[in-house]
Amino acid sequence: MEYIPLLFVLFFTALLVSTSQAFKLDVGGSDGWTLNPSENYNHWAGRYRFQINDVLVFKYKKGSDSVLEVKKEDYEKCNKTNPIKKFEDGETEFTLDKSGPFYFISGKDENCEKGQKLTLVVISPRKNTPPSVPTPTSPPKSSPSPSVS
Repeated sequence: MEYIPLLFVLFFTALLVSTSQAFKLDVGGSDGWTLNPSENYNHWAGRYRFQINDVLVFKYKKGSDSVLEVKKEDYEKCNKTNPIKKFEDGETEFTLDKSGPFYFISGKDENCEKGQKLTLVVISPRKNTPPSVPTPTSPPKSSPSPSVS
């Protein structure tokens, strides 16, 4: 019986660690970052709940393709001329470092226009805020006691 509190502490510590663990995900699964994957990239992304510090792994043939992180407008127009970041190493690891949307397109020829692009949203971390405690009302004012002269 004396070990039960310790077991609860260990259980909740393990639960906390497991829920805050970052994941490494291969973009496009076994197909990698390529034109005409077996699954549309946005459909692939829709199967996941991306969190801060998750890592995207883009696998592609070095020298034949690239990955561009772009703004929303450039994503929609497949504009390759003004990337936020450009990667050409063939196995790019990109850490999702903030919550919100991310946009990626292929830097090769017309691949973006043909569908080689990805958008995803990183969810905000849940903040554990304590429940609000009602503010105490001030005690009723007491009337002054009569003085005896």
